Amino acid sequence: MIELKHVTKEFSGGKKAVDDISCTINDGEIVGFIGPNGAGKTTTIKMITGVLNPNEGEILINGINIVKEPLKAKMEFGLVPDQADIFLRLKGIEYLNFIADMYEIDGAIRKQRIHDLAETFEMSTALNDRILSYSHGMRQKIVIMAVLICDPRVWILDEPMTGLDPQSSFRLKEKMREHANRGNTVFFSTHVLEVAEKLCDKVAIINHGKIVFFGTLEECKAMHPNSATLEELFLEVVGNA
Repeated sequence: MIELKHVTKEFSGGKKAVDDISCTINDGEIVGFIGPNGAGKTTTIKMITGVLNPNEGEILINGINIVKEPLKAKMEFGLVPDQADIFLRLKGIEYLNFIADMYEIDGAIRKQRIHDLAETFEMSTALNDRILSYSHGMRQKIVIMAVLICDPRVWILDEPMTGLDPQSSFRLKEKMREHANRGNTVFFSTHVLEVAEKLCDKVAIINHGKIVFFGTLEECKAMHPNSATLEELFLEVVGNA
């Protein structure tokens, strides 16, 4: 579960990138986070994951305050950032083991998960190569694999399908649904509205730092009966906001 309670982030000059937002992403849900460029999506994700501290409000990960108990809270989630250019001099297998060490994953369990996920994402032959040599899509895969190997209860994914081939994208969406069906939490940002429409239990639409809608697509359609697709709903909600 992720809880945001009246969260605000203000940068120099008085600009509020995130302005008094509140929402709860429950266990067993996939929630899509959508909004125009510069709306506050990445700033919100950076606050949820402890990269930035809010100026006001409270953020809880499975009941743990990310500001007051950052290490304990970070053990509850796995993050796929919007940029996968990290630890480039490590080999793929070294990176996976490094992340698994931080999450204290048993050796036998991690070995089996690495084997299975390397097959799933067609990375078996690349694990002994340095991440520096990987394509953008391969770097995205290795970061996703690290989250899945550790299997934390909360997944926070910032544009996770970017750079993935269609087969890998399909398999990731399967993993996201399986994770939520086991009673866990998936929160992901995306610009691909068709993905959000097909995959999400709920969507949160942010514009100018404010949550302008949070709920199911059915609830949103009831509020905007002239819009048939998520794309049309998004344009109407953002336009009205």
